[in-house]
Amino acid sequence: MWHLSGLLPPLWRRTVPRKSPYVISLSRSERDHLEALARSFSSSYRDIIRAKIVLYAAQGLDNDRIAARLDTPRQIVSKWRKRFFEERLAGLAEQPRGGRPASFSPQRRRY
Repeated sequence: MWHLSGLLPPLWRRTVPRKSPYVISLSRSERDHLEALARSFSSSYRDIIRAKIVLYAAQGLDNDRIAARLDTPRQIVSKWRKRFFEERLAGLAEQPRGGRPASFSPQRRRY
């Protein structure tokens, strides 16, 4: 069913290009650090993804294209792009979370 007497598709069906206001440009040392992190086998998966998001953003890719390349939700790409833009490399680090800390009780062995 068309919206407004058949003139426009409904809002949820329109494809509006999303352009991020957070344009990323990297210094040489930032680029070297992120490239090393993205190639690292000993880094956590989340750190590698965050580094790749920023590297792709610095190449000028939009959030939708980065999300497709990394098989990650666009909202996640947007979040890390913004955090890097505002805080640089420190923004990619884990931040304290609210709520009760996770606790693990010792497991009993069952034979």
